Amino acid sequence: MSSTQSLVALIKAELKSQGLSYAELAQALDLSESSVKRMLAPGGEMPLSRVDEICRVLKLEFAELATRLAQQTPELRELSLEQERAVVASPVLLLVAICCLSHWALEDVLARYRVAEADAVAALAQLDRLGVIELRPHNRYKLKVAKTLRWRPQGPVMQFFRERVMADFFAGGFDGEGELLTLVHGEFGAGHARELAERLRRAADDFARQHLLDQKLPSAEKRPYSVVIGLRSWVFEAFRDLERPGLGLTRTPSGRSK
Repeated sequence: MSSTQSLVALIKAELKSQGLSYAELAQALDLSESSVKRMLAPGGEMPLSRVDEICRVLKLEFAELATRLAQQTPELRELSLEQERAVVASPVLLLVAICCLSHWALEDVLARYRVAEADAVAALAQLDRLGVIELRPHNRYKLKVAKTLRWRPQGPVMQFFRERVMADFFAGGFDGEGELLTLVHGEFGAGHARELAERLRRAADDFARQHLLDQKLPSAEKRPYSVVIGLRSWVFEAFRDLERPGLGLTRTPSGRSK
């Protein structure tokens, strides 16, 4: 998440915590509500002077906002190969790592899963040594990686996902409340593909921001959701076999299409 996006997310979280609506903020800034929504939307523009005005409405010093931003800015968006290997080597460590990415407290992990407290604490300590979290007193922690951490495409965690998780995830009907599964195929230029990939990354950022905003909700009002976003230049294998020589996608030596 970029610094601008993080700042906007912080402002939106503060608005929510103070019970201020977009309409009320717009009135205080002498703007239309639609202008405020555009300003706080992904990709919106917010000049520094406007940030100062919003801080005035929120009764916050800009320095305080900047400090909060610095404190919550994660350092890593991707783990090293060695870090991923270590995380995926132990089911308990992987479980605790995923829970940390979801900002669960140790008490939440122990209440939800049949994991011994000593094992969970040992996992937190190992994640601290791996640089995934900064362990603090009383088994509290600070994430040192982004909520939208990118697992290595061909790394150990994604391999674990392909072998152990993917079939279970896609076996669902995706017909529950708030669920969605869609498959769309099309052809367009590589430049447009990059733009689309960036928009999809912003959608993942939106998912992460909403998760953070809903942390204060009672457990009974929350349900676990997972998002899998994939964009690939690809043709179904059975269709590739029907392509006329020289007219289909070219293949790399590894057998992948490009």
